[in-house]
Amino acid sequence: MEYRELAVTGAYAFVPEVFPDARGDFASPYQESVFAAAVGRPLFPVAQASRSVSRRGVVRGVHYTLTPPGTAKYVYCAAGRAVDVAVDLRAGSPTFGRWETVELSGGGGEAVYLPPGVGHAFAALEDGTVMCYLLSEEYRREHELALSYFDRELGLPLPVESPLLSERDRRAPTLAEAAARDLLPRY
Repeated sequence: MEYRELAVTGAYAFVPEVFPDARGDFASPYQESVFAAAVGRPLFPVAQASRSVSRRGVVRGVHYTLTPPGTAKYVYCAAGRAVDVAVDLRAGSPTFGRWETVELSGGGGEAVYLPPGVGHAFAALEDGTVMCYLLSEEYRREHELALSYFDRELGLPLPVESPLLSERDRRAPTLAEAAARDLLPRY
């Protein structure tokens, strides 16, 4: 497995070796020794595992949680294909406001680690895109926040036409509005 740090401090992309044969292929999207070498410690204790299934054109995010407690995420695509986005929303971070995209696919086993305070979004490029999440905290509605994917200040790329968003994501505030309401995590 290979890894690289993203443009967002503390966020990493992981690419496992894929072993194809006549039956299909096999990959391990998470390997503790590689994660520990990259991040400096083993993966957080997993409090929840989740998955989403999306059709082509769905955009989910930019989602993040209140800190504290904050939620770290380890995300991979089990089927389909998506453009995954990590956005540094941590006030005081040296990479505040920066973002990076990573294309994830069910055939590749790539994964992304997002520390607490880093926003997460993705755009599904195929019908039946399945995203899997390992989370450091259980979902608590009162801790969940969102920013507008279309915030011009962030300037996130939109790799799909006619994006389909939830009502919550359509109504999400901009980065400036969240900062004015003191809703951004601290670095």
